[in-house]
Amino acid sequence: MLKSKTALIALSTLVVALPLAAAAQSETRLVDEYKSFAGSDANAKSLVEGLRDGKEVTLTDGKTTTTLTPPTRKMGDGNVNIALALTEAKLKEQGITNPTPDQLKSTLSGILQQRADGKGWGQIANGMGMKLGDVMRAEKAERMARAERRERPEKPEKPERPERPEKPERGR
Repeated sequence: MLKSKTALIALSTLVVALPLAAAAQSETRLVDEYKSFAGSDANAKSLVEGLRDGKEVTLTDGKTTTTLTPPTRKMGDGNVNIALALTEAKLKEQGITNPTPDQLKSTLSGILQQRADGKGWGQIANGMGMKLGDVMRAEKAERMARAERRERPEKPEKPERPERPEKPERGR
């Protein structure tokens, strides 16, 4: 009886811990993905956490600091990714690749307000003159290109296999 209770407690702990670990890993991926666009690791973390939790976002570039409170409710990782991808695409369309905190705030706030007003992501993208699928494919291609640029150690060449000696004929 004691063993079954211990096993049940261990299983319950695992069931609760796995989603938390997955969420932390997903958040880290999003922070890594948007830190160069957001200007810093701290800005990207503030964006991802603020959008996920529906809390105030603080953005700074060392000179100026600005805050925004998302008009949306809490958002899942997929929605956070779409909101940031649309923001990045809109700013790039305007020729802005390293946005200031105010530029980020202004563009993201407009996108989030439309979402809070009940528009779908596709409608928001269309209103910006874009197609959501194209934006997300471009974002994915960029992420893959960044991964390829990371230096990876070269794999050593495999040594050639030695030739097998011929087997002697068996007598029948």
